[in-house]
Amino acid sequence: MKQLVLAAGVTALLTACAGGMSGSGMSSVDARSNPMTTNGGTGAMTMNGPSVNGMAPPPPPVPMAGSMPMQSSTPGPVMVGGAPMYPSKDIIDNAVNSRDHTTLVAAVKAAGLVGTLKGPGPFTVFAPTNDAFALLPAGTVETLLQPANKPTLVKVLTYHVVPGRVDAATLGKMIRAGGGRAVLNTASGGTLVASMRGPDVIITDAKGGWARVTTADVFQSNGVIHVVDHVLLPG
Repeated sequence: MKQLVLAAGVTALLTACAGGMSGSGMSSVDARSNPMTTNGGTGAMTMNGPSVNGMAPPPPPVPMAGSMPMQSSTPGPVMVGGAPMYPSKDIIDNAVNSRDHTTLVAAVKAAGLVGTLKGPGPFTVFAPTNDAFALLPAGTVETLLQPANKPTLVKVLTYHVVPGRVDAATLGKMIRAGGGRAVLNTASGGTLVASMRGPDVIITDAKGGWARVTTADVFQSNGVIHVVDHVLLPG
């Protein structure tokens, strides 16, 4: 009886939570104007240092209209949650070092998905931050982490995973090809919709809630992570 009450509570909480405003206003996007933070940064290279022969160094080159800004040839690892994310490490080995993803890591462990996300993949993970989980109704996370609710937790977490390596460039092409929206099939069996809203990349869930991609292209040895600011909920 206690497990039935807990399961009913989870269902009610998930039904009440949409993760944000309904996704609307989708429009076509050119991947060349993709605003997502990507590995290596998005700013044009600049030249710094003292003058030579009394002359100031030349100004940095200005990218041509519609071209991608130049990037450093030796970019360092992307920083997420105060920690470097190394492309040579897998999703789990990187995620455990992010102070912004302690709730997600705890949920993955409770769901028994550590072995899966350390596997060869590749996987594309839309990774909600601790602040994203905090936006859920009070008690939702604690309830989902209870052993009795493991099937629901697994469904929620795998809804954030898309099989394959879908980086920012690929996602931009998919959005253009879909006339402003791209449908992504998740590991849970559900679907997510990617689109652009102004300068932001938006991921819309089955309940009409949405999350904004805040950091993209955090490459892993077995896939890629895109950090998002809301939890996505399956139907």
